[in-house]
Amino acid sequence: MNAFVAAYLTQDGLANGAIYCLLAIALVLVFAVTRIIFIPQGEFISYAALTYVALREGHTPGTVGLLLALVAGAGFIDLLREGFGGLVSVVRRSLAPVGLAGLAAVSARFGLPALVDLLITVALVACMGPLLYRIVYRRIAQASSLVLLIVAVAHHLVMLGLGLYFFGPEGVRAAPLIDASVSLFGVPVQAQTIVILLSCAVLVGGLYVISERSFYGKAMRAAAINPIGARLMGISAELAGETAFLVAAVIGAISGILISGATTIYYDSGFLLGLKGFVAGILGGLASFPLAGIGAFGVGLLESFASFYASGFKETIVFALIIPILLWRSMAKAR
Repeated sequence: MNAFVAAYLTQDGLANGAIYCLLAIALVLVFAVTRIIFIPQGEFISYAALTYVALREGHTPGTVGLLLALVAGAGFIDLLREGFGGLVSVVRRSLAPVGLAGLAAVSARFGLPALVDLLITVALVACMGPLLYRIVYRRIAQASSLVLLIVAVAHHLVMLGLGLYFFGPEGVRAAPLIDASVSLFGVPVQAQTIVILLSCAVLVGGLYVISERSFYGKAMRAAAINPIGARLMGISAELAGETAFLVAAVIGAISGILISGATTIYYDSGFLLGLKGFVAGILGGLASFPLAGIGAFGVGLLESFASFYASGFKETIVFALIIPILLWRSMAKAR
């Protein structure tokens, strides 16, 4: 390996690490607020990429039908819970998702600019987060961590099946958001890589500001640090959970759009990406956002260099990181 190859692999590792960083932060956030190891996080990536490409190609994305099905399911559960007296609130909560689904169906016919399709994609996938929380997790929010993990695994399998049904088995690849390259110390750097790194920095910075300055951010922090105390102070655990899932869905949607210009995405591609984000989250103990971010870039660099030296074992090498980390943490607790 020479310096050129090392620099090129580093570039690729940093780009992948930025995606894993976003996923790790989303997983840590959801776990901190709800105690759920959100295995289906990767499905947001697949859904977003497939939706964005469908809109760019002038097709109505499968996300429209999926979102309407989720709205109907959440509305039915809410009516069972609140009775017909809550019909008005159910309709009010359904207006935004149904309106966005209609907007996506219309926009596919008129060939809108890429930025509009991007915003529609993020909004569609973002609506799924709170709906999934209401359908799957709200009634079992106080269950044990093991039960929540089992439900998350089942939820992932269901979302895989729904992805296959609504999107089909074909893979898609979007055009890069910026199709150009620059030379940095003699190494060609794709503009898409720069976009991914900048997007990661903006999102992480935005999440920090929101958590420190906004009411909802402070409420989520309180629910994560002391759930009982937060409830005593009037902070709704249900609202905190829905907000955490909303943020996770937004992060997954943006990650899916960013990565769709770099690789081919299938309905099940998000699972492997989500697992690598989970490895990074484990490096941070599913508690520390900075450590999870650092671990994510470490995972990205390790994967990139492993693909050069032992491409057939790169996934094994990445996932093997979990073993020493868990051993170290178990021994630290034993002391």
